[in-house]
Amino acid sequence: MSTGETGERTTLLCVPFAGAGPSFFHPWQDLAAGRWRVTSVELPGRERRILDEPYRNVVEAAKTEIDTVVAGLGGSGPVVLFGHSLGAVLAYELVHLLGARGIPVQRLVVSGSPGPWTQRERRAAGLEGDEFLARVEEFAGFRHEALDHPEMRELILPTLQADCEMHEAYVPSTDDPVSVPITSLRGEADGLVTAAEARQWRDATTAAFGCAEFPGDHMYLVDRGREILDLIETECARDR
Repeated sequence: MSTGETGERTTLLCVPFAGAGPSFFHPWQDLAAGRWRVTSVELPGRERRILDEPYRNVVEAAKTEIDTVVAGLGGSGPVVLFGHSLGAVLAYELVHLLGARGIPVQRLVVSGSPGPWTQRERRAAGLEGDEFLARVEEFAGFRHEALDHPEMRELILPTLQADCEMHEAYVPSTDDPVSVPITSLRGEADGLVTAAEARQWRDATTAAFGCAEFPGDHMYLVDRGREILDLIETECARDR
């Protein structure tokens, strides 16, 4: 899947989950083994943009970042989007915006997310300090080691809180489904997103839909990068 119909290389654009930055996907560049050009959306409040004010609204984030995203794509070849959890709904909004600009999106791969019209019942937004972190840890199924260091925690916490707020308050910008194929992934032991909720993405596209599960919980993708990329390659082969 290294090339599209015109022989141009396909870009795999990854959209990070709450609290994460582009570096999470850096290992995927090697795992992709030349099949794609792997790149990531770089949101404010993390890594190189650590001092920038984080977003608190998914739709606003997508609309504000779309110019930077388009510039990063470089206009060459088709695009596949991958987003996990918060990244899934942000990727969904970006697909709408890319489509409006005539940029070919080959497939949207969403992970660890119910359909875009379903909001999480139990929430972390509004909680403070240790209570907030305990709820996030419960949701994610793991605790980031950086949160155990006071200086790093002070840097990370505001962005993590903003990310949770915008994810839990998300309402799609439109009720119109996208016209690109969607693949929905989840960890088979995910306590946040049920198999039925992962299949809700079927209603978010007028094109083909597929779903798959991997061993693990909500954060299964930490250990399953290679398998995820292999599945994306298989799914995209059907599009040609």
